[in-house]
Amino acid sequence: MVTPTSAQLRIRDHRQLNLLAIAPAGCGKTEALALRIQGLLQRGVIVPPRKILVTTFSNRARDNIRERIQTYITPAQLRDRVSISNFHGLSTRIIRAHATVIGIDPEAVLPENDWIGEQCRRRGLQYKAFGVVQELFRQIKQEPVDDVEVERRLADAGNIHALEIERLRKNENRLTYDDLPRLAELILQNDGVAGLYRNHFAAVVVDEFQDLTPQQLRIVNRIGDQRTTYAGDLAQGIYGFAGARPIEINRAVRAECDEVIEFSDSHRSSPAVLSMVNSLAPWTGGQQLNSAAPESWPGGGLAGIVDFATVAEEADWATKLSRAVLTRAPMHRIGIISRIASRRRFADEAIIASGLPYHRWDDGVLDTDTAKVMKAMLSQIDIRELAKAADPLEFLRGAANLESIQDPSGREALVDALTWCHDLLADGHSPAAVKSRIRVGDNTTLITVPGVHLLTGHVGKGQQFDWVIVIGAEEGCIPDFRATTEDALAEEARVLSVMISRARHGAVVMRAQSVPAASSGVVYSKRESRFLASLRNSNPLDAGGIIEWFKITDWGVIASR
Repeated sequence: MVTPTSAQLRIRDHRQLNLLAIAPAGCGKTEALALRIQGLLQRGVIVPPRKILVTTFSNRARDNIRERIQTYITPAQLRDRVSISNFHGLSTRIIRAHATVIGIDPEAVLPENDWIGEQCRRRGLQYKAFGVVQELFRQIKQEPVDDVEVERRLADAGNIHALEIERLRKNENRLTYDDLPRLAELILQNDGVAGLYRNHFAAVVVDEFQDLTPQQLRIVNRIGDQRTTYAGDLAQGIYGFAGARPIEINRAVRAECDEVIEFSDSHRSSPAVLSMVNSLAPWTGGQQLNSAAPESWPGGGLAGIVDFATVAEEADWATKLSRAVLTRAPMHRIGIISRIASRRRFADEAIIASGLPYHRWDDGVLDTDTAKVMKAMLSQIDIRELAKAADPLEFLRGAANLESIQDPSGREALVDALTWCHDLLADGHSPAAVKSRIRVGDNTTLITVPGVHLLTGHVGKGQQFDWVIVIGAEEGCIPDFRATTEDALAEEARVLSVMISRARHGAVVMRAQSVPAASSGVVYSKRESRFLASLRNSNPLDAGGIIEWFKITDWGVIASR
């Protein structure tokens, strides 16, 4: 058990049930929430049989906070007094128990994969049309509207694909991930049902409040208004594409909470890394952070910006930098992170060819049984027959004999693997190439192994690396070319801040002056990201300075941390 900081103790001991904790990356947020739950139980605020509801955004976050809570309360208390769920799990619980309140079938088929995406693939929709359908569903279903109103709005929008998919969903009596919170909110509009949940949960804890959609905040308020502890950081709000509204949510939560406790000491990152993160604060709205123990970081940590003429030079330098780190600290983890996966492809190729240990996070990480099925299918599949198939995804399901899998979790794992396989094959990868990218194990194990990790900024949120190399700091990549409004640009800056803040010892940001297009290969001249002007206020090292830093820094101490 770690020794709590003063801010963590203030959160534990805060007497009122409503509280906002601003906790930037590496400042001990999860520990603080575990202490908060301990404090509520120790003070007798939660009288049995009432419970504390803890909401998260992913299974990984749910499991992480459960593990931390276990160090502060007994197993019996965790079982009987605390309920931990992500938002889809909470919504499912509400629907299963109270669907008849709004006249729907409580036994409707629950989502086991991205069903909307699957239907778009079956219709052969290309990237842009695919995105239009998904965005239309997201916008409509994040409002408290019933099925009739959903269909009316889809008809008004004039998108025949979305309308047909929605009608198919209703005919098959199934729910999608977008339907779960929509229907849960409709059910909670019933005062009797909302009263049951308010009575059952005496307090609510929300992790990563900045990622809430307005819909999710409305659900939280119906259950825990004025009795909710929110924790997170505006500077890490990067899910606007999924409906999150960090600035709007931050304003609403601050209005609700009487007390705000702000963390400023980072226990994760070196002073050099924090200086880069702080330099983006005018864009992100984040806290100015300090290193909790600045003297403990050899050389003060590393922060650098390196400019290259071509992506080949950038990839070569990223590989050499990774090799230099792993030669000196073999057990360290290096995150090579880009805003989008396609911009990282040159670094991926260089790392794979280098012989360095690597893990590409967008590869299929499968359990042993699923991996066996996928590898056998890919060894035997006739790519010509696949190309002629009217429904390629259904062809793959048949080739993998999906219907023979009876275990629900096994079916879900295989469906996800087949979707991943379908997309790679559709992009022109050979079955042998897809087969070579299958890793056997589980994400939790493989993402923590030493070596080079290749990923995107959104996937890496919540993770930690010893070193981070950011690829592609150019206009059109970061910020994304679609970011034209002030709010959109602020979110792009938060994406960059999140990428950099994953680092412990050092972060290096790279950009190339010319970049080939992913589809055509045409080479385009690129201007450096506007965010580099801010990052340079942190006095980062250039290429020569980074090389010198490697020579003079005490790697014995670094490797042991």
